[in-house]
Amino acid sequence: MNYVRGFIPWIVFAIVSSAGWQWAAVAGLVAGVGLLVKDHKAGVEGESLILECSTVCYFVALAALAFALPHSELQYYGGAMSLGWLALTAWATLAVGRPFTTGIAKRQAPPEVWHTPVFRRINVVITSVWAAAFTVTAAVLTLVSAQGLGSQVSVPVQVAGFVLPAVFTARYPERARARFMQAAR
Repeated sequence: MNYVRGFIPWIVFAIVSSAGWQWAAVAGLVAGVGLLVKDHKAGVEGESLILECSTVCYFVALAALAFALPHSELQYYGGAMSLGWLALTAWATLAVGRPFTTGIAKRQAPPEVWHTPVFRRINVVITSVWAAAFTVTAAVLTLVSAQGLGSQVSVPVQVAGFVLPAVFTARYPERARARFMQAAR
């Protein structure tokens, strides 16, 4: 559930978007800041807040854009832009060797496994799956928006873009640990 929690602002944005992209951006920003404040008060380390910090940056920029240019054609690409930003965030964390899922996983895993090769590998793989899912979903949503196919197509695409990597995230670590243990014998 810790993985899903980090996407709450994005879900809020998607839900509120029917009221206008300006208000959706503000709602996503408020939700993102709310998560950051709550986590900061709880003593969560910065490494565990990469997604939340990236989210707040995105919604600050989007809100500014949406209020400055309320009638911009970009409003029709909100889902694609959001998933594109998430893809950039995920790929960037991989590029710098700090997969965004590591901080989230550390909230659940005992400290003695944090520096093991299997823990690192699991997080590289999971972050890669999220990055690929975000990239593909952003591309598909761009096409859906460009073709004017509407929410009857974009909503299932967005749901799949989150559900598929979430299911993988829930199942993969145990399988990877089991393979590692078997190989170690």
